[in-house]
Amino acid sequence: MTLANTLQSDELLNYARKVISDEVEAIQHLSQRLDQQFISTCTTILACKGRVIIAGMGKSGHIGNKIAATLASTGTPAFFVHPSEALHGDLGMITAQDIVIPISNSGSTDELVTLCSVVKRQGTQLIAMTGNPDSLLAKLAHHHLHVGVNKEACPHDLAPTSSTTATLVMGDALAVALLKARAFTPEDFARSHPAGRLGKRLSIQVSDLMHSGDDMPVTQPDTSLEQAILIMTGKQLGATLIINAQGKLISVFTDGDLRRAFESGIDLKHCALTDVIQEGCYRITDSALAIEALTHMQEHKITVLPVVDQSEQAIGIIHMHDLLRAGIV
Repeated sequence: MTLANTLQSDELLNYARKVISDEVEAIQHLSQRLDQQFISTCTTILACKGRVIIAGMGKSGHIGNKIAATLASTGTPAFFVHPSEALHGDLGMITAQDIVIPISNSGSTDELVTLCSVVKRQGTQLIAMTGNPDSLLAKLAHHHLHVGVNKEACPHDLAPTSSTTATLVMGDALAVALLKARAFTPEDFARSHPAGRLGKRLSIQVSDLMHSGDDMPVTQPDTSLEQAILIMTGKQLGATLIINAQGKLISVFTDGDLRRAFESGIDLKHCALTDVIQEGCYRITDSALAIEALTHMQEHKITVLPVVDQSEQAIGIIHMHDLLRAGIV
């Protein structure tokens, strides 16, 4: 069936905009409905000595999986359990120290009601997330989060649309409120995301990427320019650190400096670095995050940074290519 036989393009756009509008309205109502139950829910979770276990059937299960993942990544240990599998052997995952959050728009899903009845008897706390505050699950639970909507975005008011969006948003609101209450930091977040680009930006330090020891190009101020060029070429970093007799950083000489020296007409064979350098340069400590090194390089339009310790001893050098290879850029 072609588009001409069904809906015109502008009609499709209008339907899409209507769905978005309906779901925005549902979320706005959700915000206005937040009350003491949300506060008591947060307090209960913060006091939990076990795990937060999310359970749901069908579309609610898919939303529950996402909520569990968000909680776990923001400082609240959580995982998802499928109600049917729990009733057929996986109940051993749930202890009296845990909290179970059943998700059901109707609040009467059979598998969830059975699951919650069983775990409540062993002392597990229940926080129901339903669209009906008078439902069996809402009454069975110790706390209830009302995620009901006036209507679904589906034109037949059947397919879970606005209701699943409202539930997902409530889960995000809960996760972020708990994150703030725990004073969860970007560094804490990075520990849960070490492999992704974000985790790398928040966890990899300059010391993890810098060239040090024999891999670090180093020269003295009185080193001849010819020798400095050989050192730069040998280490393949396009620069050499210039240090004093005590190993403290004086400056850095780069291939850009070399080009400018050449253009000035200086005798490259018969001059020392002191003839072409200026003391002082940008630098960074080895304990700084690699993302900080990237920020320095971008701000100052440079490709290398000397690395120093707290006493200004030159201990390494980091190149933009190192950041690229590590996925920081």
